[in-house]
Amino acid sequence: MIRSMTGYGKAEGNVGTRKFTVELKSLNSKQLDLNVRMPSLYKEKEMKLRKWLADRVFRGKTDLSIYYEADAAEKRMTINKALISSFHEDLKEVADQIGQQDVDYLSMIMRIPDVLKPEREELNEDEWSQIMKLIEQAFEMFNSYRVQEGAGLEEDFRGRIAKIQELEGGLDDLIEQRIARIKGRISGNLEEFIESEKLDKNRFEQELIYYLEKIDVSEERQRLKSNTDYFLDILTNGNAQGKKLGFISQEIGREINTLGSKANDAEIQRGVIQMKDELEKIKEQVLNVL
Repeated sequence: MIRSMTGYGKAEGNVGTRKFTVELKSLNSKQLDLNVRMPSLYKEKEMKLRKWLADRVFRGKTDLSIYYEADAAEKRMTINKALISSFHEDLKEVADQIGQQDVDYLSMIMRIPDVLKPEREELNEDEWSQIMKLIEQAFEMFNSYRVQEGAGLEEDFRGRIAKIQELEGGLDDLIEQRIARIKGRISGNLEEFIESEKLDKNRFEQELIYYLEKIDVSEERQRLKSNTDYFLDILTNGNAQGKKLGFISQEIGREINTLGSKANDAEIQRGVIQMKDELEKIKEQVLNVL
């Protein structure tokens, strides 16, 4: 069974007074490219969370987002009373010295930096445990999405590999016909210059065998069959094997190219082109396999 690198999962739930949302999504990438966005309160958990994800996601450009909606009654800012008192005394002293009355000290002071500051929170381990459960739920959905997408890719791969194998099997008659044509052509050309009774039959057979060996594709066909069978085996038994499938695809392409270069026959070349077309579509999709 294979999985796609494309995935999406989402989970929502209440943790304390906050409603949390966790989203996990990924696209294809050669390596694991992990981006984590989370509230600063939980940043100390980020490294462990990255390790947890890396052990499960394996590969892909992956984004994890954790965010929350705060309750309206939640207190989020604190007032620095000591700082306000200090500024008030200083401003009032200056106003008295210059004789300015009816000054709205408070509105002036509230615009000064650090008078209002975010309330510092402590990490609550129980809350983080609940958030991790949401992350696990999002990952389960994310992984199911990958499995479903992978099933579609596997079906497409099997159909295209079967087509390549069918085209390769159809070369048998074409190759036999090619050999017969080559023997006839060489024999005919020789008879134009040498009388048939003077032709050394043994030498002719030796030269013909030597030439046919140079254009023989039996080894390439055997390797092509082995590689396509191996590709199908990985689809059945492999997990997170996208890179291996990519390598096997390259090997399949190498054998098909050699078949084409040795073809020396229009009909065989036509079959080779069809095999290449199927393989190119496989290579495009292999890039999205985990």
